[in-house]
Amino acid sequence: MSAEPADLPDAGLHGLDSESRAHGGHADHKAELRLWLRLLTCATMIEGEIRRRLRDRFDVTLPRFDLMAQLERTPEGMTLGELSRRMMVSNGNVTGLVDRLVTEGVLQRRQSDTDRRAHYVSLTEAGRRAFAAMAAEHEDWVADLFADLPPGEVETLMTLLGSAKRSVQRSIRNTVEP
Repeated sequence: MSAEPADLPDAGLHGLDSESRAHGGHADHKAELRLWLRLLTCATMIEGEIRRRLRDRFDVTLPRFDLMAQLERTPEGMTLGELSRRMMVSNGNVTGLVDRLVTEGVLQRRQSDTDRRAHYVSLTEAGRRAFAAMAAEHEDWVADLFADLPPGEVETLMTLLGSAKRSVQRSIRNTVEP
């Protein structure tokens, strides 16, 4: 079954996306490659729109929002190393962002009671209020981006993407293990 032109992503203002370029005239592409490109295209489009809305509405970057989200889930705070692992970025990236947010009064830093080398960061009360406002709108934005999908299709996609995730995890384990 091949994708119909109406199923392909809209090129918008930025020209053809990866999926459209790969689909155009190349009937020999495997379904798995087209699936990968469709997933990548959707994720890129969604991320770009969320970045734009965060910037326009709150003058905030996506990494700043992500860092605040991690800390909101862990009220006791976490070390910079824990933050960088959860966000899958380098310690240097987290350190610079944390320094700016501490200066702005959004985060607070405290030394560990058990390890003088370790520092914990957590949201301040002002940081919690700011994040709560952003998170509420973020949730609405995501719902808006998927508003044209009936609830049954959302559930079906969740099930299918769960299967895809398990397949990828199995493949990674099989590749890493001798």
